[in-house]
Amino acid sequence: MKILLVGNGAREHAMAEALKKSPKCTELLVYASAVNPGIRDLTSVYHVGDMKDMKAIQEFARENKPDFAVIGPENPLAGGVVDVLKLIGIPSASPIKELARIESSKSFTRELLAKHNVSGGPKFKTFTSIDGMMEFANELGQIVVKADGLQGGKGVQVQGDHFETLEDGVLYAKECVERDGKVVIEEKFVGQEFSLMSFVDGEHVVDMPPIQDHKRAYEGDTGPNTGGMGTYNYPKNLPFLTQKDLEDAHAINVGTAKAIKEETGENYVGVLYGGFIAVEDGVRLIEYNVRLGDPEAMNALPLLETDYVDVCQAMIKGTLDQLDIRFSKKATVCKYAVPEGYPVNPVKGERIKIGPLPEGLKVFYASVDEVEGELVMTGSRAVAFVGIADTIEEAERLAQRGVESVKGPIFYRKDIGTEALISERIEMMKKLRA
Repeated sequence: MKILLVGNGAREHAMAEALKKSPKCTELLVYASAVNPGIRDLTSVYHVGDMKDMKAIQEFARENKPDFAVIGPENPLAGGVVDVLKLIGIPSASPIKELARIESSKSFTRELLAKHNVSGGPKFKTFTSIDGMMEFANELGQIVVKADGLQGGKGVQVQGDHFETLEDGVLYAKECVERDGKVVIEEKFVGQEFSLMSFVDGEHVVDMPPIQDHKRAYEGDTGPNTGGMGTYNYPKNLPFLTQKDLEDAHAINVGTAKAIKEETGENYVGVLYGGFIAVEDGVRLIEYNVRLGDPEAMNALPLLETDYVDVCQAMIKGTLDQLDIRFSKKATVCKYAVPEGYPVNPVKGERIKIGPLPEGLKVFYASVDEVEGELVMTGSRAVAFVGIADTIEEAERLAQRGVESVKGPIFYRKDIGTEALISERIEMMKKLRA
């Protein structure tokens, strides 16, 4: 089979590796916005173009005739890439533009789930003007302000993290309305966040292992938000979650897929990635994404024992219930090496070298190019190292050896996946639920 992959980050490197692992994938075609050396070495055709140019992606597909496509990043999905491929007879294991709104519009998602009585949502209101903002904020006491459109992970501001007073939060909400036309203000949750990504074919929902991400740049969860400095999972469940927490999060994903079908008449096809938080009395939904997470994809896909091509085809055909989807019962820890100054003022054009690496460690390239045989950082997260082992302790040691091997102007978080940090999560939830 010929398969088209759109995207060029570390997430897409993991997707490319999983696709190429299948004996069914004879040719991997890639449409990317930049060269990723790791993906390039796995492909038959690698094309660099504008990821926002839907006609250019359509033309690339028309020329190369893939059997199906799978999309990595959110922007092409929000732009309608699945729709334009469908017009020329190419199916995708990713959602159409109308359904991608559950990531690209915070107000659409909250209103959809409230209308269809899907549990786990916060108290919220959508505002198109400043009228009533302060009154609603006072009613909630602690607030979260969400810009409505795609903001590259930087549109959500949380009281206590990004602003201190309700007045400051309302000021940011006003800026969002002036820029985007609308904004969501909702109650603040207190607890531990986790990601639950599910394969969905419109009717059936199959979960990947639960994973915890670390958005803050510096150790101890301090510093500015990033795209994600690293992630981890345990062989069965995250240690601060109960089995019921997982079942409740799964039920919310199932309810959301059903709500989308009832609202639009369209089957949701692709990955439905719920950002959840375990709170005092259960699980709440923070937000949805319509594709694999980055870094979460690097934890989940290497553990996938079922042929990834089969999974993609089952999502497209609506036959996930006929496929035995299995994941290895192992722990993984992902740590990103990022350029000095990231995310505010990262160095660019600096060369890095990766030293000798142990077995059990995977390397996924992100924002790096290859010049004269050497890796050059281009300004965002550079290289992800994923330790895979029977225990979280060994997986963390492997990931740490990976980031330590990098020579150049980089930094990383040492604490991701460590006993000390995970123990803090466990203790926090014990106290919260005591």
